[in-house]
Amino acid sequence: MAEPLAYINGEWLPHREAKISIFDSAVMLGDCVTESTRTFAREPFRLEAHVARLYDSIKVCRYDFDMPREEMLALSLEVIERNADCYAPDEDLWLVHNISRGGYPMSGDQSAKRVPTVMLHTAPMDLTYWAAFYLRGCHAVTPPSRMMPAQSLDPKIKNRSRMSYTLAELETKLVDPMAQGILLDHNGLLTENKGGNFFLVKDGVLRTPRTLQALAGVTRQATLDIARDLGIPAEERDLQPYDVYTADEAFFTSTPYCIMPATRFNGLPVGDGAVGEVTIRLLDGWAALTGVDVVAQALGQLAEAERAELFAQESWWTRRTSR
Repeated sequence: MAEPLAYINGEWLPHREAKISIFDSAVMLGDCVTESTRTFAREPFRLEAHVARLYDSIKVCRYDFDMPREEMLALSLEVIERNADCYAPDEDLWLVHNISRGGYPMSGDQSAKRVPTVMLHTAPMDLTYWAAFYLRGCHAVTPPSRMMPAQSLDPKIKNRSRMSYTLAELETKLVDPMAQGILLDHNGLLTENKGGNFFLVKDGVLRTPRTLQALAGVTRQATLDIARDLGIPAEERDLQPYDVYTADEAFFTSTPYCIMPATRFNGLPVGDGAVGEVTIRLLDGWAALTGVDVVAQALGQLAEAERAELFAQESWWTRRTSR
C-alpha cells in the first residue's frame, strides 16, 4: 500500500517527510491546539463538531488564523480521500488536526506577525489496546497529581500541552500497568482522564462530571444523546471518588473506543465487578448510531490466540454470542 500523505501548510507530504521547524511554537512551547476524529465505515463521525471546537480553541488562544471553517472541513475530507488507498477497505482511521501559533522567535520579541502551522494527517484506527476492556472492564485509578485548574487553562481548549496528563498517567501505571487514570481537581472532584471523559451509573441514572473542569467531549455528548434516545436518565453534576466506589457501573468515553467499561476503581470492584447492563445498552446504541459495532471491530483486530483467550473467559460478550 502507498504511504499516507500529511498536509502541512499547503503541501502534501509522505508521513516520513512530514516535518516542522524546531522553532515552531508547538515544539518550543507546546502551543498547539488539536482535534482527533475517527471514521466509522470510512465516514468521519461528527466532523463538524470537532472542527467547531477546533475553531473555538483557536479563537480563545488568539491565533492569527484566517482559514474559513468551510475550507478546513473540505481539507479534512480531502485528507481522508487522498489516503483512502493507504488502508484496507474495512479499516477505519483517525483524522488528526494540529494547529500551532507558528514560528517562535528566540529573541522573545512577540510583536511580529506569525503564520500558524496547519497540520492534518491520518492514522489507522488501532483498537487492540482497549479490546479486552470491552469484555472485562478496565481498572480506573486516581493519581496523586491533580487536574490543571480551569483558571489556569480551561480544559475546553483541546491542546497538545499534555505534560500534566502524561505525569498523571505515569503515576497511574505505577499502581497498575494497565490502569486508566481519572484525575481529580483541587477540590477532590472527578474530572477526566488523559484523553476521555468519565461516567458512572447509579440506580439506573447516568452521571458525568460537569465541563467546568473537564473537556466538553464530542464522544461524551454523543453518549448523552444516545442515553436520551434510549430513555436512560442522565445528569451532569459534581462527583467524588465516593460516588464511583458506590456506583453500579462506570466507563470512560473517547473518540477511538467510544465507551471503555471500568469495572474496578482504586482496587475495589465497581458494582458487581462486571460490565453493566446500562453500559452494554449504550454500546449497542453506539453501534446503531454509527453502523459499526466497535466491540466486534476491536476484537476482530486481535490475533486469533488473543481472541481465543478472551473468549475462554466468561463475559457479557461470550454469553451474548453463545445464544
